[in-house]
Amino acid sequence: MTQVDEADVKPRLGRKRDESRDPEILDAALDVLAETGYDGMTIDMVAARAKAGKATLYRRWSSKEDLVIDAVARMKSGDLNLSSPPDTGTLRGDLVAMVKSPTLKNAEHRLKVMAGIMSMIARNPELAAAAQAALIEPRAAANRLIFQRAIDRGEIPADADLEMLSTLGAAIVNFRSLMLQQPVDRDFMIRTIDQVVLPAAGLRPNA
Repeated sequence: MTQVDEADVKPRLGRKRDESRDPEILDAALDVLAETGYDGMTIDMVAARAKAGKATLYRRWSSKEDLVIDAVARMKSGDLNLSSPPDTGTLRGDLVAMVKSPTLKNAEHRLKVMAGIMSMIARNPELAAAAQAALIEPRAAANRLIFQRAIDRGEIPADADLEMLSTLGAAIVNFRSLMLQQPVDRDFMIRTIDQVVLPAAGLRPNA
C-alpha cells in the first residue's frame, strides 16, 4: 500500500485573507497620508483608522511604501465621472461646469495626498507613476476632450496645444495650494479659467 505523505492530509493552517476590507484600509491610508504626509505616516496609524489589526495590513502589504502605492492608485477609480465631462456647447461653459462643490472637495483631498507623497515621488518611480495615473491623468484626459471639442467647433485654433492646455489650470491650482499654502475655491478656479486658460487657448477674456 502506498504511504500517503502527512502533508497531503493535514489541513493548511491560517485563515484566508479577507480582501473585502482592502478598500476601507486603502481609504484610511489616504486619510492618514493627507494628514501626516508619507514620512509621518505609520502602519499603526492606518490600522487604527481602519479599525484593523496591524497583522492584517502586513499580510496584504509588506511595507508602508507598497500600501501607499496601492492607496494612491485607488484614487483613480473614485474620480467624479471625468470620463464623460459636460458638453454645454462652449469651451467656457464646459470648463465652468467642471467646477462643482463635490469636485472641489475631491480636489482638495487629492492635493493634500499629493503634498503628502512629494517626499517619496522623486525616490520611487513606481509611486510617481501611480500618482501620475491617479491624480493627474484623469483630469487631464477630461480637459483634452473638452479642448478637442472646442477645436472641432472652430471655437479655438486647430493648432492649440492640447497637452499644455489640459494641465494648465491644474498646475496653477497645485502651485497655489502646495507652494503658496492658499485656499482654492470656486471663485479662484473661475478667475483662472477666464484670465489664464481661455486666453491661452486663443480666446479673449470677454469671449
